[in-house]
Amino acid sequence: MKNSIRRNSRGGYRAATAVALSAVLALTATACGDDGSGAGGDKGDEGSGKGEITFWDNNTAVRRDVWMEIIKDFEKKYPDIEVNYVGIPAESVQSKYDTAIQGGGLPDVGGVGAAMLAGIAAQNALEPLDSRLAESPLDGKLNEGMLDSVKVAGGQDKLFTVPTSASNGVLYYRTDLFKAAGLEAPTTWSKFYEAAAKLTDKGKNEFGYTIRGGAGSIAQALDAMYGQTGITEFWDGDKTTVDDPKNVAALEKYAALYKKATPSADVNNDFTKMVSQWDSGRIGMLSHNLGSYQDHVKALGDDKFRGLPNPTTDDGTRVQVSNPVDGLALFKSSKNKSAAWRFIEFAASHEANSKWNESAGAIPSNTEAAGDAWIQKAEPTKLAAEALNSGSTKIVQLPYYLPDWNTISKTDNEPNFQKVLLGKMSAEDFLHTLADQLDEAQAEWKQQQK
Repeated sequence: MKNSIRRNSRGGYRAATAVALSAVLALTATACGDDGSGAGGDKGDEGSGKGEITFWDNNTAVRRDVWMEIIKDFEKKYPDIEVNYVGIPAESVQSKYDTAIQGGGLPDVGGVGAAMLAGIAAQNALEPLDSRLAESPLDGKLNEGMLDSVKVAGGQDKLFTVPTSASNGVLYYRTDLFKAAGLEAPTTWSKFYEAAAKLTDKGKNEFGYTIRGGAGSIAQALDAMYGQTGITEFWDGDKTTVDDPKNVAALEKYAALYKKATPSADVNNDFTKMVSQWDSGRIGMLSHNLGSYQDHVKALGDDKFRGLPNPTTDDGTRVQVSNPVDGLALFKSSKNKSAAWRFIEFAASHEANSKWNESAGAIPSNTEAAGDAWIQKAEPTKLAAEALNSGSTKIVQLPYYLPDWNTISKTDNEPNFQKVLLGKMSAEDFLHTLADQLDEAQAEWKQQQK
């Protein structure tokens, strides 16, 4: 059974990858030529530094209001520039960019997180920003770790996006429910599973945990899986560790929570539905990231919950997968790159970057903003930053540099993870299928680097 699934999934994925790779190469050939032009054959222009620019927000559902404030501040400082804001839901932004690359209509500036960066950069749609940053007031004021992360994620050792924030995994828990049940804080995975069982009473519609089964489920499942096993490397040579037997056992245990200690609706829940459900219901724990912190404060106040870094193993080891750094990219096809870059500079400056990250509850990329007082008051952000900076947290670096990463982790395998939750596919078969796809994508990427 194991070998059959690995063989079948490998053959099917090779065909799909070949088609996708051919499409990217064709796009690159027709769009770029030898003149360095951008997507669609349009290399854009520096422009006058005045006039209108278009900005695509890659998560309009939760960040529109703060962006409108920043845009208002920007236009006040630069009255000769008008920003046309376009909000894109997070779940559809990848397809929106891909469609615009092929058919035209890209923005001047857009939110491009590390997870989708390589796929867009491979189509020659993004302007390298290294030289612009070197000549900018931002030079030396952005977090070096975030800069390194997005350079690696782009797959070409170039800066294709200016980092604005990092949002690490957080385990939120209801302190009032834990206190009533006599439970200790879920600082270890053992305590997490104990609490998930004890806080569940299906007859009263009370559950210990909410599991993400809809869009965005794979990275969260991997976070829980590697966190339990303590495996710290995504690759062992040229083979991925996702289907290591320890990871298989960890995912089996995690997925078994579905419907036993979680609501049945979780199988379809993306982060917005999951967060809303946790904020309004009787659920003990939620795994998400720093981005939902302010939502919980608004719904619950700050005295009924806490947000902790991901649990440790019983021996105190904390392992978590890398959460993609978010950032702002400049598109090659822009006809007003100088004005667009000015907007990026402003958004990543101390005041604007602090305002955005305080609203999001995320870790600022601007090092001056990272010292602002609000971070000390936002406990999950403070603890996440301390965990990252302490050196005690081991990070499993996901291969965002693979152009196929988003397709593999979302389109191909989110439906399969739902099958695991529903008992229609084993955790072992799911991880073997995922491993075959990743191994092949890694091999093809390495071949392209030669």
